Amino acid sequence: MVDIVHRVGVEAATPQQVYDALTTVEGLSGWWTDDVRGSSDVGGVLEFRFPPVGGFDMEVLELRPAERVVWRVADGPEEWIGTTIEWDLRQDGDYAIVLFAHRGWREPVEFMHHCSTKWGSFLMSLKSLVETGKGAPAPRDVQISDWH
Repeated sequence: MVDIVHRVGVEAATPQQVYDALTTVEGLSGWWTDDVRGSSDVGGVLEFRFPPVGGFDMEVLELRPAERVVWRVADGPEEWIGTTIEWDLRQDGDYAIVLFAHRGWREPVEFMHHCSTKWGSFLMSLKSLVETGKGAPAPRDVQISDWH
């Protein structure tokens, strides 16, 4: 198994502010994709759509306010199903630190490389949303290839 990992510092923010952007439909639609619906409670399913390429359904496995969010991919591209998305949050001075992991890839296929880059760009969108109030969710995200 292989993982995608990233670390981002969100300036002049608290872990709770980042947590709110990760655990509400309004917050998620402000940085990842405009098309978000579902339940962000533990046991709930969040549906993320990225027209025209498809989307993901995430089961919410764990929520620890201002500390940790974990999802399991229930539906989406074959390479994603069964993987987990983990967000660990902590304060470091004036920064909220986000330790992101997309865990459990069976092998480092080319699509994983693409997804790593996209996760990086969406983490910058999350950073921007929390710092300035304006993110760059799909379809206004950085386009890196025909996979979007």
